[in-house]
This record gives sequence, structure tokens and C-alpha cells, in this order.
Amino acid sequence: MTLLSATAGGRTGILQSATVGRVGNLLRIVLGRVVRAASLMLAVIVVTFLLLSLAPGDPTAAIGGDAGVRDAATAEAIRAEYGLDRPLIVQIGTYASRILHGDFGQSFVLNEPVWSAIAPRIGPTLLLSGVALVAAVVAGTLLGVFTARRPRKLISHVVTVVSIVGFAMPSFWIGLMLIILFAVTFPIFPIGGMNSTMVGSGFFEQAADTLWHLVLPAFTLGVIYLAQYSRLSRASMLEVLGSDYVRTAHAKGLAPRIVVYKHALRNALIPIVTVVGTQFGHLLSGAVVVEVVFNWPGLGGLAYQSIQQRDTPLLLGILLLSAAFVLVANIMTDLIYRIIDPRIRIRRTK
Repeated sequence: MTLLSATAGGRTGILQSATVGRVGNLLRIVLGRVVRAASLMLAVIVVTFLLLSLAPGDPTAAIGGDAGVRDAATAEAIRAEYGLDRPLIVQIGTYASRILHGDFGQSFVLNEPVWSAIAPRIGPTLLLSGVALVAAVVAGTLLGVFTARRPRKLISHVVTVVSIVGFAMPSFWIGLMLIILFAVTFPIFPIGGMNSTMVGSGFFEQAADTLWHLVLPAFTLGVIYLAQYSRLSRASMLEVLGSDYVRTAHAKGLAPRIVVYKHALRNALIPIVTVVGTQFGHLLSGAVVVEVVFNWPGLGGLAYQSIQQRDTPLLLGILLLSAAFVLVANIMTDLIYRIIDPRIRIRRTK
């Protein structure tokens, strides 16, 4: 009994030590990511301030209109009131200090808090980007797997050519062609916007109307990424299907569907997850063009408006929020890594 108790106590101590070590490792990782996130946010602020200071035009035109440009005294008063007469490094430090206190500033043009202008547009942008991304990843991966299982068939070459063409076409051109074809020539989908004015007030009616408006912009945003993910998944799947463990699974008599979708696809998804995590920022930048083309009430159209009008606080708020989205996407990518490939957990816990 004494020996068994000592053995059990030793095992408990080992498990407790391993748990403490894992918690400490997790805390170090979280702390490192917080530091990197703060550094990234500071870099976004500095770079944006520098770029906007080098851009042509006078910010007083956005604040005071024509009076702020024509009247020198009015322009100087506006600069003094908004702190635009201070050195650039002082402006950056002041803005960073406000961000730490949760104050994103006041929009020059809209004359309202930046967060109040941004908050209603977060949902539409996340809806558009999320639907486009999920559809592109799922459809692109399935197409890649389908063509990888039949690499010498005609359908495989057709999908490859279509993917290359889709990847080469600019998103604004795709959007305009879809509007001309499916909203003007054949009025199946609405031209733009997010909701119709004549739709009912019920939840399901509103949701169905939003999804109907979402079809064309989501397809426009996702078709380029669908082409890329189909090519990537095809190449990754061809490599995995030639692995030894896949040949061993076939030799054991497992069904081809089980070998492909249960064993091979899991490893083939790793490079796809990598691309999804690193390209989330590109997806948000592509949403700017799509939202302008389809008049989608998201952050993209607001960012375009703030660039045109030199609304520095509003543009900075949108960029900081976009950077936060990218950081969250990278963290989610790392978590998905751990689910797909257990070897990552093993290496990191050693």
C-alpha cells in the first residue's frame, strides 16, 4: 500500500508539474502576443500619420470646408483647435495616449465620435468578409480535392484554367459584370445596398432580404480567393496522396473516400489554413473595393470616404480595427493548427 501510495503521489506530482509548466508556457505566449499586438498598433498609427502628412491636400478643408482653405486665419484657428499645428511626433503621442483610454477621437467630417461612426458598419463588413471567406475556402478545397483525385481528367484541366482566369480578373470588374448581367440585363439580384425599403419588418424577412443582397458582393469578393484555394488545395492534395501512409492505407483495404477525406485531407489543410490566416488582411482590403461597387454599408465604403475627405481620426480608427481583426485571425489560425495537426501540440509542450 505504501509503495502504491508513493507511486500515485509521484504521478500526481508529475501531472501537477506538467500542468503548471503548460500554464506558464501559455501565459508567456499570451504576453508575447499582447506585446506584439501593441507594437503593431503603434506601427499602424505611426505609418498612417506619416502617410497622411505626406499626402497632398489640407486637412482644414475637411474640417472647415472652403472657408478653412481660403481664409488663412480660419485655417490657423482650425489647426490650433485640433492640434494640427503641433509637431507630428506630438500628434502621434497624443493620439496613442487617447487610444489607451478608449478614445478614438472625433471625426473631422461627420462631427461625431469615431467609434459611433464605425460601430454600425462592423457587422456588415464581417458578414460580407466571413461569408466570402467561408464559401471560398470550402468550395475551393472541395474543387482541389476533386481535381487531385483525377489529375489527368479533362475536368481537372478545366478547373485549373478557370481558377487561373478567376484569380487574374480584378474584383471591381467582376462586380460590374455581375451587376450588368444579373441586376440589369436579368434583374434577379438587387444592384446594391444591404436591405430593400419595401421588405417586411419580420426577422426572417429581413434575414432573407439581406442574404439576397449578399449574393453578388460575396461572390465577387470570394471568387478570387476560391480560385487560389482550389489551386493550393489541389497541389497540397497531390503531394499528400503520394505519401507513404496514404499508400499504406490503400494497401490495408480502406475505402478510397475514407483515405482521402479522413486521412489525407487533414494534412492537406495545413497550407490552406496558413494562407487563410495570412490573407485575412487582404480580404479586408478587397472588401473596400467590393463595398464601393455594391454600395455595401460596411467599413470599406467608410474608409474610402475618409481617404477622400482626409478624415484622419476616422481612417485611423478603421485601420486600427482592421489590424485587430488580423491579429484575431492569426490567433484563430494557430488554434486551428493545434486541432488539425497534433504534432504542433506535442512540440510546443515539450
